[in-house]
Amino acid sequence: MKSIMKRALLAAVIAALVACETVQTTQSGVVGVTRQQQMAVSAEAMNQAAGQQYDAVMDEARRKGLLNRNPAQVQRVRTVVNRIIPQTAAFRSDAVHWAWEANVLTSSQVNAWCMPGGKIAVYTGLLEKLNLTDDELAAVMGHEIAHALREHARERASEQMVAGGLISVGSQLLGLGDIGQKGAEYAYMGLLGLPNSRRHETEADRIGVELAARAGYDPRAAISLWQKMGQQGGPEPIKFLSTHPSSEDRLNDLSIYAQRVLPLYEQARKK
Repeated sequence: MKSIMKRALLAAVIAALVACETVQTTQSGVVGVTRQQQMAVSAEAMNQAAGQQYDAVMDEARRKGLLNRNPAQVQRVRTVVNRIIPQTAAFRSDAVHWAWEANVLTSSQVNAWCMPGGKIAVYTGLLEKLNLTDDELAAVMGHEIAHALREHARERASEQMVAGGLISVGSQLLGLGDIGQKGAEYAYMGLLGLPNSRRHETEADRIGVELAARAGYDPRAAISLWQKMGQQGGPEPIKFLSTHPSSEDRLNDLSIYAQRVLPLYEQARKK
């Protein structure tokens, strides 16, 4: 019986691997993001789930009186977002036609996100605690929108689905038991999971500065933004165990790519 179960699990994982498709979610842009991605989860399934989750978050915020309480903040966020949306065509032509939506949630959290399909939320803590300029707000929005363009959430879900199956099958085939499987999961996170998360952040940084520059916002504001972010909270986690690049690495990379897209900003300002 155990042998049959192992073969069935192995067959299921192999089927998931076969089902993976290699995609290039975005064009490279001036920043040159060209990495191909392996997807085992469909874009349709991801977007549907994201839409449902977004609606649930907005409904809860509305019930608590935390949704779009400050009209001036809402207008400011939507103005920046609406200037960036047309620029997404530089990376993927279909994104311009997404059902974009941007809302502001009253919360002390210094946070913002863009779900698959273009559903955006900005927290008042981000706007108020960091005292963001419009250029810095555009850096945030460009970064979060870049995650959606690159379908990083779908890529992570695909990776976790396949990796989870492989770890489970491998542990059973090798007779490692629960402790052995947990060790394999930690090894996966250290060798693949966390580095991939850092790679996603770097891609979003680079695409984000180009989106902001094309929209007529100074891409160098991404540097002052992350300097402000670095002043929030306590010491950084150990670099190897962090899902984000270190502040030093991030600022160095942003300095290079902000300069690379500066001509786009200067051209946009002349329009």
